[in-house]
Parts: sequence; C-alpha cells; structure tokens
Amino acid sequence: MKQPRAWQRMLSGRRLDLLDPTPMDIEIEDIAHGLAFVARWNGQTKGDYPYSVAEHSLLVEEIYGLLFPASPAKWRLAALLHDAPEYVIGDMISPVKAAVGPGYGALDDRLAAAVHIRFGLPAQIPAAIKKQIKKADKISAWLEATQIAGFTEAEADKFFGKPDTNLAQSLKIHLRPPVEVREAYLARHRTLIAGLA
Repeated sequence: MKQPRAWQRMLSGRRLDLLDPTPMDIEIEDIAHGLAFVARWNGQTKGDYPYSVAEHSLLVEEIYGLLFPASPAKWRLAALLHDAPEYVIGDMISPVKAAVGPGYGALDDRLAAAVHIRFGLPAQIPAAIKKQIKKADKISAWLEATQIAGFTEAEADKFFGKPDTNLAQSLKIHLRPPVEVREAYLARHRTLIAGLA
C-alpha cells in the first residue's frame, strides 16, 4: 500500500517532511511567511487584519526581553521561534490540541527540534528557559485575550493568570498587514542571529 504524502513544498522550493523534518529543509523566509498568514484565536479577533502567529511571536520575544533583560540572544531567539512549527501545522487552539491527542505534540516537538538546530540552538531548549518563555507566552495570551479576542479581564485571569499590571498596561497590540509582520519577524530574526556571534 502506498504511503500518504507527508511533505509540504515551501515557497523557497524546499520540501519539508513533516514526519521526519531535517534542519536543511528549514528556511527562515518560509517560517516568517507562513506565520504571518496563520491567524491566532482561529481568526476570532477584532480588527481589519488577523492577529498572526508571527505578530504573537514578536510580542512574546519582546515580553521575554522585558522579563529577563540579562538573557542572551540565543534564548531571545528561542522565544521568537517558540511557535515556529505552526508555519506548517497551523495554530490549533488548546481545546483542539487536547482532542487531537499526543500525536500533535510529537509532531510539534520534531519540527521544533529541527528549527532549533537549523538556527544554532539546542534541539531541546532547557526546561528553565522553556518555563521563562511560557511565562512570556501566557502574558501575551492575556493581552491578546483582553485587547482583541473579546475576553473580560476576569476570564483572561482564569485561563492565563493575571500578569504584572504595569507590564499589561504598557503593551498594546497593533494589527498590521501580513507583509509588514513578515518583514518585522525577519528583521528581528536577523538581529538575534547577529547577536549569537
């Protein structure tokens, strides 16, 4: 019996095998382009543009830098890339991930490891750093929930935890066209890669 196709052709010309991804088939331009067109919150956000995973990733990296200002560029890069696998597998809301089961997590982990290796990070990010990035991610989710996804602060507090008030008040979400978000993501990636040298 013929095996189903498990690869996707990227705009760069790369063919990424989703079941066995290799770092050689990963290009930052493909990631930035894909993430700029993947909508968070299943597109259920206010505004004239979808709130993309690329925009979210930029916000998480910014929050991470505010929370942990002494953190080296490699961990800020890890924060920027924390949702990179979604450029090919999309952004599933947590209830859908739970329904799909552990297979989704394994696929995400394989893709994340390949992305990390491609950009000079360890395949597995240390648990302490992952926890720090998750903290920034939850703050971002709270901001998104209350500013553009229609949650009350009480609802967001319940699901994501209440963030530091000063931090929450200082960060505002601005929606941009995908092309602008893609270019901002690429520019931030270039800056962080330069910081690794």
